[in-house]
Amino acid sequence: MLNKVLANTERFMFSVPKTKRKKYGQFFTNETTAKFMASLFCFDLTKKKVDILDAGAGTGILAAAVVQRLFELGYTGHIHITCYETDELVIPLLEENMASCNILHNVTYTIKRENYVTSQNFYGPTLFNNENCQYDYIIGNPPYLKIAKDTKEALAMPEVCHGAPNLYFLFWAMGIHNLKDGQELVYIVPRSWTSGAYFRRFREYLFGNCVITDIHLFERRDKVFDGESVLQETMIVKVKKTSVVPRCVNITTSTTSGFNDVRNFCAPYETVVSKNHYVYLVTNEKDANILRTINHFSKTLPEINMKMQTGIIVDFRTREILRNEIEDGAYPLLYSQHIKEGKVVWPLGREGEVIKTEKKSYLQENGDFLIVKRFTSKEEPRRLQCGIYLKKKYEKFKYISTQNKVNFIKCDSPCITYGLYVLLNSTLYDCYYRILNGSTQVNSTEINQMPIPERQVIEEMGRELMHHELSVVNCNKILEKWTK
Repeated sequence: MLNKVLANTERFMFSVPKTKRKKYGQFFTNETTAKFMASLFCFDLTKKKVDILDAGAGTGILAAAVVQRLFELGYTGHIHITCYETDELVIPLLEENMASCNILHNVTYTIKRENYVTSQNFYGPTLFNNENCQYDYIIGNPPYLKIAKDTKEALAMPEVCHGAPNLYFLFWAMGIHNLKDGQELVYIVPRSWTSGAYFRRFREYLFGNCVITDIHLFERRDKVFDGESVLQETMIVKVKKTSVVPRCVNITTSTTSGFNDVRNFCAPYETVVSKNHYVYLVTNEKDANILRTINHFSKTLPEINMKMQTGIIVDFRTREILRNEIEDGAYPLLYSQHIKEGKVVWPLGREGEVIKTEKKSYLQENGDFLIVKRFTSKEEPRRLQCGIYLKKKYEKFKYISTQNKVNFIKCDSPCITYGLYVLLNSTLYDCYYRILNGSTQVNSTEINQMPIPERQVIEEMGRELMHHELSVVNCNKILEKWTK
């Protein structure tokens, strides 16, 4: 049955251009991923009937995989599948595939040609409200599509939205809303939801109603959706609708979606899900030790008045105030390219590295700064790359400015600037950030949440580094003295 569904899906993929499916955020799950996701459920085989939901069902691969898994386990009760799908191109094939499931004994189905998000009334917590909790097992590969904050889907779920949301977490939140108490949901989703302010409301909703029991991570982002050219960082997550927190989270990893080299690590729940509802993707004991070490520190950047912020100039929107060389009334504009071997080196002789404006919102009072790249490539060995900028080297300028592709920390002394460099240039903090965030963007909100030492400790680190090379090795040696 599942093989027939897969063959039909492959035929559909060849017949509909990839660009057309991408417009709707539509990427189909392959056979091994569908089987792996279905295997994560802890089915209650004593139930007389199970209700399965596949929202954004596409061709029905995931629903079919759950049915096949239930039959393999010897389930003899009634299975009812509900599929939501609005794409008129794929619905005929979904009908055909569900009919293949229907041939099996005690399997029925319903296909709802409705918008899964807007066709229901989403409101408030669901643990104690069973009106819309209809399903025992929910499986999904929701659409990965960013939408405007005033679209009908976003307006239908204001409780979990912040700014312009992505459809995938609206589907996920509605899935939690539809899940019966004590039951399970398995989704394949991007990794972006695990941290940051953008997904804060969603995480609060998720952990107000569910606990995470399983996470699967893919080491190769280009091998998850075979033949689909998807470079999104994805993960498989299983949640259970309960307030009972498990002792640990089962975290597995594999190189590709073939699942031929699965590695398993059981991480303490409180290590994975922090008090601020960030989710740390811990894959081994080394990762767990890194978290334990850094969580030993008690402060954050805002608590020592050193908040990280994002650069203010979007250069392609402000071309009229950019200059190539210094002139009267002009000031340095710092880009990520100015970060060289731990220092900010300006000028470089590049275009647009000077700004001339009287608009105060475009300027920053000259001072000591730690400048951090916002974007790095997946292949680069470090995610956190920073450079020290000291006022005394550029004393003739009253102001400077920073381009939007860097973050900056305004420091009140060279000593604290060097000390913060020790932290962010260390291997420990770089690894910590990779565990926290799988993307290649350095988010200032996340950096501001990271535990750091007391101010006087950071100053002491800075004083020591001032007399040594700005290398990762030296930063590691200095930091190690305060983490033993």
